[in-house]
Amino acid sequence: MMSRRQPPMVSRMIQNDASALRFARTLSPSLLALAMAAGLAGPALAQTAPAIQPGEPIAAPAEAQEAAQAQRATINRILVRGNQRIDQTTVLSYLPIQPGDTIDAAVLDVAVRTLVRTQLFADVQLGVQPNGDLIVEIVENPIINQVVFEGNSAIGDDKLNEEVTLKPRGIYTRARIQEDVGKIVELYRLSGRIAATVTPKIVQLDQNRVDVVFEITEGPETGVRSITFLGNSAFSDNDLREVMVTKQSQWWRLFSSTDNYDPNRLDYDREQLRKFYTNRGYYDFRVVSGISELSPDDSAFAITFTVDEGDRYNFGEVTVVTENDRLNADFLRALLPIRSGDLYESDKIESAVDALTFAAGSAGYAFVEIDPEYTANPETDTVDVTFRVREGQRVYVDRINVVGNTRTLDNVIRREMMLSEGDAFNRTLLERSRNNLRGLGFFKDVTVEEARGSAPDRSVVNVTVTEQPTGELSVGAGFSSVDSFVLNLGITERNFRGRGQNVVARLEWGSLRQQIDFRFTEPKFLGRDLRAGFDAFHSRYDLSEYSSYDYRSTGGGVRLSYPLNGFTLLSTRYFLKSDEIIVPSNYCGTNGSGSTALCDQVGSFINSSAGYTLLVDRRNDPVRPTRGWTGSLRQDFAGIGGDVNYIKTEADISAYWGISPAWVVTATASTGYVSGWGGDPIRINDRFFKGGNSFRGFETAGMGPRDLTTTDALGGNFYVIGSLELTVPNYLPEEYGIRTSLFTDVGTLGVLDDRYTVTSTGLPDSSIIDDLALRASAGVSIHWRSPMGPIRFDISKVLGQEDYDKTESFRFSTSTQF
Repeated sequence: MMSRRQPPMVSRMIQNDASALRFARTLSPSLLALAMAAGLAGPALAQTAPAIQPGEPIAAPAEAQEAAQAQRATINRILVRGNQRIDQTTVLSYLPIQPGDTIDAAVLDVAVRTLVRTQLFADVQLGVQPNGDLIVEIVENPIINQVVFEGNSAIGDDKLNEEVTLKPRGIYTRARIQEDVGKIVELYRLSGRIAATVTPKIVQLDQNRVDVVFEITEGPETGVRSITFLGNSAFSDNDLREVMVTKQSQWWRLFSSTDNYDPNRLDYDREQLRKFYTNRGYYDFRVVSGISELSPDDSAFAITFTVDEGDRYNFGEVTVVTENDRLNADFLRALLPIRSGDLYESDKIESAVDALTFAAGSAGYAFVEIDPEYTANPETDTVDVTFRVREGQRVYVDRINVVGNTRTLDNVIRREMMLSEGDAFNRTLLERSRNNLRGLGFFKDVTVEEARGSAPDRSVVNVTVTEQPTGELSVGAGFSSVDSFVLNLGITERNFRGRGQNVVARLEWGSLRQQIDFRFTEPKFLGRDLRAGFDAFHSRYDLSEYSSYDYRSTGGGVRLSYPLNGFTLLSTRYFLKSDEIIVPSNYCGTNGSGSTALCDQVGSFINSSAGYTLLVDRRNDPVRPTRGWTGSLRQDFAGIGGDVNYIKTEADISAYWGISPAWVVTATASTGYVSGWGGDPIRINDRFFKGGNSFRGFETAGMGPRDLTTTDALGGNFYVIGSLELTVPNYLPEEYGIRTSLFTDVGTLGVLDDRYTVTSTGLPDSSIIDDLALRASAGVSIHWRSPMGPIRFDISKVLGQEDYDKTESFRFSTSTQF
């Protein structure tokens, strides 16, 4: 005789007795028996089950399955109860049960979990009636009326609201409020307040609404009392402190948060120390430990780093190993910025990997893996480096995706790309495409990345842009030591209607200059790579304070430019204008005391001129260059009709050297010369005037030839100016948007026509000074990205001048964007 099998001990039980009781009350007796047999019910649930009579056999697992088949329920209809603002159809859309379905305890359990996961409900109960009705009892989560922060002063409500996920009119859940508490505490911790605490409170309102209140105790700022190092001998503690982002607390760091204790920042500082040492030959440098000790009054930490410097290494043998014969190893080796015997520098390894990646990408291999392998030789203090290049097959551009352009049209972005869909992938062209997009000035950030496409030999190029304001309402003002004042007002839209068109309307008004002009530029004329535009203007220069004359000009012109290659642009232009020189009524004539060099210029003349500009740009970055150069050559030929004949030539060049990302040296040189032809002298309005923005430390027209009798500035036919500028790092956080540079300007201006410097007797005119004297100035420029727009301050000290020059010591300009 076979004995009846004993049922195994139920191992899976509902842990929460209260939940089990609620669940049990929703089940019909048949489904409850089914849940017990299936092992879903624990002791609490068993209390609600019908009593088992003594001697009644208990179903074995196989019998339980038979019971499950027999005790299923078929749903007739579904009724929702307890809902207030959530429509019944919404609840039913989440419910994985439909009328006519046959369900069991497991299906009910899945349904409950599904509704709870929506986070719309605080409680969910399902029950099956004997007539087949499924009753869905729900308790809705409350709606948030408002989110309030109390006790915060160091961090404003706006910044806290950016961090928390709970928002007015949103749904309240306990999980989300605990998540937001953690975010607020982390925000305070990052701002240097380690002791900050946050207590959430809920205020119940009518109509199932709540107010969420975060009570914040900020606590004191936790500073850094000291940073000390153990084990360092090659570099002093001060040297290593300069490397770290974390700084010791000092009274002058009022606007900086780097002297607040932040453990995440210390992890970054460890990496900065490693990079500092490994870039100076210490290949096996390591930070042994970093200990932070809080002072008894909880006001500051003392930080101690223990370091092991190790020996100083040089590069040993440097080799390149490649699996593809089309990537010649010797050629790749020649591209490396590393030579055997050089001091070991970890940055050179990264530069070498970038160079090899770039070279492989230029050959069409988009996805390459370059693994540098190191072999240290402690006996000779050298490190052998082998670069293993593993590349895939030649890759073609599958498609180009453009993301983030909310205003700029797609075709405006795509026409700047130097790769098209179907082209062989080329990393050089991809990088130049990114620079083209950044150079437009339409976007705050441009990211160009490649991803694997629909096939192994296909690549997808993802272009992600972040739009920025391209319209600018500009206001500029300048002050001089003689109380000169100029106000500029202009409206510029560099991306008109999102088509990349440039529109400028400008008004300048001041004691020196009044001007109205309008400019329009189409960057892709006739759908080709031609930049065309037109200008219309009327201007008046009141130079009575500097040269006793009033200059007026009205006219317009057309422009056309086109690229000769990827970094050279040729621009052509034609302008027609009417120029007029006006002097006071008693300035010239037999009774006048005016300068003969100026009186000879009085009257109206038509100027018809054509010209060109050749521009070469080899900078590594069009916005913030750190290396490379840019130069231009400009020439204008007047005399294509009209009353004025001259040839004017100007050239300039700028070079950039990045000592580090924060230290950049910029050297600029410019020169110009204008000469008449056909016996015509150079009129005063066609000469060069320097000063103000073109030569800091001097007023507009403040330097160059001058009539000593009338003190009138006469301008010059020739100039040469050199400038050297050093951008220096700031100790203020980047978010303050302040950049400082030191500058020096050196140059000269002069060379008038002989008819103005020599008398009728052939002797020099002693009243006209034209000696090409050298001028020089130095000072500080401060660039501030203020809330109302960029502001620039120039503070100058003149180092070399003539007695008759006009100088200024301060100038500023500002603009605001829309």
